[in-house]
Amino acid sequence: MKQLSGWCFLWACILLGSCTGTREYSPEELKVLTVEGVETILAGTRSKPWRGEAFVPGTNGGIWFSAITSEPKSFNLLVAERDADTSRIVNSMHDVLMDYDAVRREWKGRCAVPEIEVNEEQGTLSVIFTLRENLYWSFYNSERKVPVTSDDIVFWYNEIEGDPDFHSSAYNGQFVTLTDGGKESKAHIDIEKIDDRRFAFRFPRIVADPLLSVNRNFGPRFIYEKAKNEGGIQGVLDLFSIASDPKEIPSMGEWFLTEYIPGLRLVFHRNADYWEKDSAGGTPPYYEEKIVQILSDTNTSFLVFKEGRLESYLARPEDLDELVRNQGKERPFRKGSNDYMVYNTEGSLGALFWSFNQNPKNADKPWYEWFTQKEFRQAMSCILNRDRLVSQVYRGLAEPKFDFFPPPNPYYNPEITLQYRYDLKRAAELLASIGIKRDTGGIMRDAKGRAVEFDLVIPSDVTVHTDTASIIMDEAAKMGIKINIRPTDFQKMVEQLTASCDWPSLIIGLGSNFFPTQGSNVWPSDGNLHLWHPLQEKPATDWEARIDYLYNEGAYTINREKARLIWDEYQRILLEQCPVIYLVRQRSFFALQNRWDPVNFYFDNINSYEISRLFLRQ
Repeated sequence: MKQLSGWCFLWACILLGSCTGTREYSPEELKVLTVEGVETILAGTRSKPWRGEAFVPGTNGGIWFSAITSEPKSFNLLVAERDADTSRIVNSMHDVLMDYDAVRREWKGRCAVPEIEVNEEQGTLSVIFTLRENLYWSFYNSERKVPVTSDDIVFWYNEIEGDPDFHSSAYNGQFVTLTDGGKESKAHIDIEKIDDRRFAFRFPRIVADPLLSVNRNFGPRFIYEKAKNEGGIQGVLDLFSIASDPKEIPSMGEWFLTEYIPGLRLVFHRNADYWEKDSAGGTPPYYEEKIVQILSDTNTSFLVFKEGRLESYLARPEDLDELVRNQGKERPFRKGSNDYMVYNTEGSLGALFWSFNQNPKNADKPWYEWFTQKEFRQAMSCILNRDRLVSQVYRGLAEPKFDFFPPPNPYYNPEITLQYRYDLKRAAELLASIGIKRDTGGIMRDAKGRAVEFDLVIPSDVTVHTDTASIIMDEAAKMGIKINIRPTDFQKMVEQLTASCDWPSLIIGLGSNFFPTQGSNVWPSDGNLHLWHPLQEKPATDWEARIDYLYNEGAYTINREKARLIWDEYQRILLEQCPVIYLVRQRSFFALQNRWDPVNFYFDNINSYEISRLFLRQ
C-alpha cells in the first residue's frame, strides 16, 4: 500500500483551513470546543481503516473527476521530484519496483520481485530483482510498445539519479559509509545488469534495510538517454515539458495522459497494458477515464465537490460542519446518485514543523546567532502553544506531536518525547541563559542590544498555515519577540530551501518515517535537504556529527536490540536539539461520492486513502 523509498520527498502538507482566526480562548472554553467538536464530527462520519483485507474484483466504467489547485510544472519524472502536484500526475504514468505493507510490515513486489543475498564472509549484500513479464512503455491509441527491461533501471540509477549535476533527491541514497581504523569513507551501491529482466544492487557492506535503499521509480532509457547524449543536463530537463503533446509521453503505469489544457484540465485514460490484475483477471483501476480539473484554490474545490462535480474531497477543519450536515442530499450535477459519505482517520503520522535556518551563508544576519544556539530553539518550542493550535485551528480534531518516529516505525519508543513544551516562563529562562532578556519596554533583546525579530515563511493561500503562524506570532509577542509572517509561493519556498538558502524560519512538512533510515537526504549533515544547513562537507556541530554516526551505525546494525539503543539515542538528540519542532498530528476527513461502491475504499493514517480500485455501484 505504501510506495516507500529511502529519501524524503518535500511536500506541502495538505492540512488545509481553520476556523475563526486567532482569538485566545480560556482553558475552559478550549475544553468545551475540543470535546463538543470532536464528538459531533466523529458521530457523523465513518471509520474504515485498511487492515490487510483482500480487494473485491470490480467492473470497468465511469469517469473519475478530481482537481488540483496549481498547474503542473512538467511531465518529466526528474522534475517531478520537487513538486507535489507534478509528482502525482507523472507518477500515474510510472510504477515503483516494490510496495511496503505497513500493516503486515513486509515488502511486496510491484513491477519487480526482490531477493536478498548476504555474503557474511565478505560482509557484502546483494538485492537481485526480477522484472515481471509483459511490462511495456506504451503509447496512447498506438500499437507501439517498448519492453521495460533492466536497461531502464540501470540507466536511471547510474545516469540520472547517480549524476550529481541533476541534484536528484535519490543521489545520497546511493552511498553507504565504510569505517576503517576510525576513518570513514563513502562507498557506492553499484547496480549490475544480469539479463533483460534481472538486475542486482551490490552493497559494499551489509545493511539493515536494503530494500528501502533500492526501491525507486524510473523513466524509459530509450528517451532519456538520447536526450542526455544530445543535450546534456538541460536536454533531459527539457523532456516532456508542459508544451509537449501528451500522447507522445509513454506510460508503464496505470494511466495515459491524453490531454492538457492549461488553466482548465488534464485528461487521463486507463492503460489496458498495466500489469496488475485482480482475482478475476480484471485490470484496475476500473474507471476508464480520469479528468483532473485545475481550480483556483481549495475554496473552489469545496464548492465544486458540493455541486457533485468532484468524486472526492479531502476536507479542511472549517468545512466539516457543513460537509457532515449535508450528507445524503442530492447534488445538481448528477441527479439521483450523488450524495456522499464522510470518512475519518486517526491523527496523521507526520506533521508540519517549525525550523530555523542555521546556514553560515546567513552569518551576517542577527537571527543566525540566535538560531545556532540550541537554547533559542528550545525556547521557541516552549512558546509553541499546541493546545491552542488544536482547539482554534483544528477544532479539537488533532493532538500535539511530541515524538520523533511515528508508532509504525519499528524503533518508535513512547518513552522518548519532546521535553520543551508550552511554558513561557521556561522559555524566558532559556533565552536569559544565552543573554536574551526583556528591556524596560518589554522588548526581548540579545546581549548586543538587538531586538529579537525575524520572519516566519509559510506557504501562501493555505489557511491552516496562516492561522498557525498567527498563533505563534501572538505567543511570541507575549515574550517581547516580534515574528513577521511571510506567505510565500510553495515553489519559491522549495527554491529557498534547495538553492538560495536565504529563509529565516519556516513552517513546512516532510513525509513520515516508517523506517529510521528514510530521509537519507534530510537527517545526515551532507544531505541536500538537511534543511537548516544542507550539503555540509563535514558536520558543523558536535551533535550533527553524532547524528551522522548514529544514522550510519543504525543503518548497518542487524541486531534489533543493539539497533534499538542506537535509534533511541538518535531520537533523544534530535528532540533535545530542536532543529525541527513538530506541531500537531491532525485527524483527516475524506468525503466520497456514493455513486462509487465503497467495498474497496479504505482510509487510515498509515496508508491515506485508497481509491485505485473503486468502481461504480451496480
